[in-house]
Amino acid sequence: MREPITTDLVVLGGGPGGYAAAFLAADRGVKTALIDAAPKPGGTCLHVGCIPSKALLHVANVIHSAHDAAQFGIQYAAPTIDLPALRAKQLKIVDTMASHLLELCKRREVKHIAGRGTFTDANTIQVDNGTQVKFQHAIIATGSSPTKLPAFDIGSDHVWDSTAALKLDSIPATLLVVGGGYIGLELGTVYTALGSKVTVVELTPALLPGVDPDLVQPLQARLKNEFANIFLSTKVAKITAAKSGIQATLDGDVPEKQMTFEKVLVAVGRRPNSTNFGLDKIGVAVDDKGFIQVNEQRRTSVPHIFAIGDVAGEPMLAHKAAHEGKLTAQIIAGESSLVWDARAVPAVVFTDPEIAWCGLTETEAKKHAREVKVGKFRWGASGRAATLGRSDGLSKILVDPKTDMILGVGLAGPGAGELISEGVVAIEMGATAKDLALCIHPHPTLTETISEAAETLHGLASHFLVMKKN
Repeated sequence: MREPITTDLVVLGGGPGGYAAAFLAADRGVKTALIDAAPKPGGTCLHVGCIPSKALLHVANVIHSAHDAAQFGIQYAAPTIDLPALRAKQLKIVDTMASHLLELCKRREVKHIAGRGTFTDANTIQVDNGTQVKFQHAIIATGSSPTKLPAFDIGSDHVWDSTAALKLDSIPATLLVVGGGYIGLELGTVYTALGSKVTVVELTPALLPGVDPDLVQPLQARLKNEFANIFLSTKVAKITAAKSGIQATLDGDVPEKQMTFEKVLVAVGRRPNSTNFGLDKIGVAVDDKGFIQVNEQRRTSVPHIFAIGDVAGEPMLAHKAAHEGKLTAQIIAGESSLVWDARAVPAVVFTDPEIAWCGLTETEAKKHAREVKVGKFRWGASGRAATLGRSDGLSKILVDPKTDMILGVGLAGPGAGELISEGVVAIEMGATAKDLALCIHPHPTLTETISEAAETLHGLASHFLVMKKN
């Protein structure tokens, strides 16, 4: 038996939340160990999620941009896809970033332990490599995994989850995407750009359920021309192995009840990784959805154990996890009065066009019968959008009708993921729409569309006529 490692803090999980917590805690003088199942930190986001998918989405964007250049009189030949080279580039990006994180562990003197850890009591974790870690505080940052549905578990390598799809083993001639959420649409965008005929089946009446319909509309209009089929209010009732791939039985208003696809991507959400590592042994409470229950400091029902990121609840986003990780590290380092008080956690769908939002959405406002004023600016009136050949976007701002305080911002269009940060700052700083309208934005840019959305609420708009009521 090895001599146990004794540390002030152990972080279980090396994703964006876990390594952010471990690094900041070490910077604050806390002796820290980081346990992660992978040989190098980064978690799902870096290894099989955010980063590899965005590398592929960049490739898709290049292909789409070349195609769209035709409207400006520039013609490109159809691309030739070198799949091994594309995979190699994707892997190099991931490995370079992961190696950098491992080096930062060393420089910060964070003890990195590769293996799967299990709580044996409230102050001990046993790692499957034989290492035992004794700790005073722990942060659980175990993330999430693709949701698996029994109906699709037929033991076929023609059925993918998001991890399998990102391996880019092949470009299927036909691909069925089960689920019209952000994962399904992002990966569908990649594969249609690479040459697959993509069919999306979504159980609800709309793509991206829960996202404001006016933000989804520009994306849906573009995907209608790019995807082979988009079937809404439709269920994949059954799949069976066939000689040429997978036969799917569809239940809905579709032209064919049975269709055959070379591959099927199941993208119906993610579930928290909260089982099989001893939480039941130490009394950490988990809700009926599998999320670890935490308070405003991200403490669990065992006060010296914290939980952050996907395993601790919605929204399941990497940047939310990183922010929580830094919060908990500061609390453990002695800043005991800190609490989670973020007013605007941005979300981005990296399709083409991108969709981004933060703060209150119109969908949420209607659900809770909350009165809001909405300022909208359609990109058809944007000079910069016109020069890009992309006038299909939308910027909008939700404000409190009594105070003019900005409550939410929504964007649809190229670069929306970069633009949304202005909305985050505005909400966090307590800005009003008038404040934003009076900030000078550079011309011609897409950021102008945010200020012009604010201007429509105060009669200041130049490029958009607000009709006056009699």
